[in-house]
Amino acid sequence: MKFNILLIGSGGREHALARSLAQSESCGNLYAMPGNPGIEEFAKISETDFNDFIKIIDFCKQFRIDLVVIGPEQPLAAGLSDVLNSHGITVFGPTMQAARLESSKDFSKMLMAENNIPTASFSTFSSSEREAAHKHIDNMLMPIVLKADGLAAGKGVVICDNYDSAHNSLDDMFEGEFGSAGLTVLIEEFMYGQEASVFAICDGKDYLLLPSAQDHKKIGVGDKGKNTGGMGAYAPAPIVDDELKNKVEHLIIKPVLKAMSDSGNPYKGCLYVGLMIDKGNPKVVEFNARFGDPETQAVMQLVKGDVAKLFYSAAIGKLDKSCIEIDDKSSCVCIVLASNGYPDKFDKGFVIDFPKEVKDNQYIYHAGTKKLNGDIITNGGRVLGVTAIADTMHEAVKSAYELVDDIKYENKYFRNDIAHKAL
Repeated sequence: MKFNILLIGSGGREHALARSLAQSESCGNLYAMPGNPGIEEFAKISETDFNDFIKIIDFCKQFRIDLVVIGPEQPLAAGLSDVLNSHGITVFGPTMQAARLESSKDFSKMLMAENNIPTASFSTFSSSEREAAHKHIDNMLMPIVLKADGLAAGKGVVICDNYDSAHNSLDDMFEGEFGSAGLTVLIEEFMYGQEASVFAICDGKDYLLLPSAQDHKKIGVGDKGKNTGGMGAYAPAPIVDDELKNKVEHLIIKPVLKAMSDSGNPYKGCLYVGLMIDKGNPKVVEFNARFGDPETQAVMQLVKGDVAKLFYSAAIGKLDKSCIEIDDKSSCVCIVLASNGYPDKFDKGFVIDFPKEVKDNQYIYHAGTKKLNGDIITNGGRVLGVTAIADTMHEAVKSAYELVDDIKYENKYFRNDIAHKAL
């Protein structure tokens, strides 16, 4: 059976998913909403706003969509899966209640506390409890972590090394630095160790682990500066060995899926588990209710086979693990090319000069781009994801940076140390 598929989203993550879906034996017609210039290679583009649920339903009925794959967190948090399900449309992506694992940090942490899932200790305060929150900070050891409760595009986390920074950052959050997402703030102990992430494809009860990855959140070389949506990633992460993977499955993924199922909100879709690993023991930094970006651009190149069938089987609650194979012999890296000034103010609208030839092991994913008068121009903070796959991480990194040098546009910015921990 071939599935007509609608992919929701417009970033580098969705470009990577479109590429994998289009290469699937089970993929019939592939559509993307709103897509981007890179996704156009694989899918027919509809520029409908993915927040317009009525138009999405009409589109699905008109084009006989068998499966909707939702990329970004915003439509998941807003309940797009629920609306589509109510019209009999199959969705790879959790319901609004299940997506609270990402859309509410407090919900997520409470679920972990109730189910003995390892994570940092925390307390939650609303803006009406400002005085109590400041007093709580005074009783903590530095450093600490402040997290906006709601969705903040990957930027609602501040690590504070001293009390002045902590108090000022708390006030900034309560006063709207991250909009309504920061009107409730979690104050957490700082976790030491090395970060990594794991993607689990879930059907409500069962799951399949994809290759592990490591993201680079900070804007600056050496993991310095402000948090971003991600400046690069690589897969697999050497720190996630078989022993650690086993701990993650038994201590984290299985208890989460059971807790969600028991609550009447079975989790179907991709569960992203952000980990802090110290002395071989994992703790949860955060859950995301979808694929990560830019980890997806690296991870999906190591997933071979019928991804469309995998997603459909998970969406209907009958996970088929036999339709894909994991390439465990290769390494893949993704280097984000951004606009200088990101994650703060930046200029856009610059013409991108792409190289005439790209090697078979290299690929360029579009994120913040658009077409204008026949040119591709910059249209976001994170512009492109430059990837390379090779037998070793060293070869992959070398090849990716060679391609980075061949891409030209004004205002180009990137980190030159992506995957340094793996090397």
